[in-house]
Amino acid sequence: MNRSRLLFIGFVALALGAFVAFVIYKNLLLKSGGNNEPGVDVLLAAKDLTVGAKLGESDIRVAKVPASVVPPNAFRSPGKALGRGIILPVSRGEFILPSKLAAENAGSGLPSLIPSGMRAVSVRVNEVVAVAGYVVPGTRVDVLLTGNPAGANEQQTTTVLENVLVVAAGQHLERNAAGDPQSAPVITLLVSPDDAQKLTLASSQGHIQLTLRSPVDTKQESLNATKASGLYKNLAEVPHAAPRPKTTGKKLVAEAPPAASPYKVEVIRGTKVDETKFPDQSGAH
Repeated sequence: MNRSRLLFIGFVALALGAFVAFVIYKNLLLKSGGNNEPGVDVLLAAKDLTVGAKLGESDIRVAKVPASVVPPNAFRSPGKALGRGIILPVSRGEFILPSKLAAENAGSGLPSLIPSGMRAVSVRVNEVVAVAGYVVPGTRVDVLLTGNPAGANEQQTTTVLENVLVVAAGQHLERNAAGDPQSAPVITLLVSPDDAQKLTLASSQGHIQLTLRSPVDTKQESLNATKASGLYKNLAEVPHAAPRPKTTGKKLVAEAPPAASPYKVEVIRGTKVDETKFPDQSGAH
């Protein structure tokens, strides 16, 4: 094979490579048609935003994003978003949505987390009541009460409230990022007005205990109160003393002994029997 033929083959291979590269490039341009799609201004989080914080100018940035990827309710300008409380965590670069902010003029902090028609009620706890600190914001609990109902001679435990949302542990409105337990002397629960009355009364009637629920377990249980006597099984009955006979107070009258029978002597002569009786002389003097 001479040199001119090698050069020709090399030129053809180079031309084919250039053609294939051009076709691939054109296809990539067609697939990235977003470059031709006009961008729209949208509000993005400039940093990670925590629950309860107030949205400020340093927390947001305006960026141009293709209209096809923008949620329909995303904020396009800072005007209606600034100053509102954050009720759900927002990650850096995430769209600022109305569902993650409190209502206008609702403020920030705990009040912004309370939906209309609900109440936030706090109960005093310790490490035992708060399940070793694992009752943290965002978890759900049942509230148990142990006490002596009116007229009862023994303690009883009953479930007062079920599947209640924890909105704060102490002054923390969100759980630790690592999921670690949080020790707090007070737990704040989100309840209805009727349940707020029950919880307040239960706190004054006896001992409150919180039980932690699985986040996917929303079943309501119909449980009867547990009595102290129901905890002890197979108890032997205590024997009762036999009742003493009752005395009537009547005097006993001694009966007179039967009269003594007279002495008798029998004399047998052959087939004839003679009997002679003698009177009793024991009482004679």
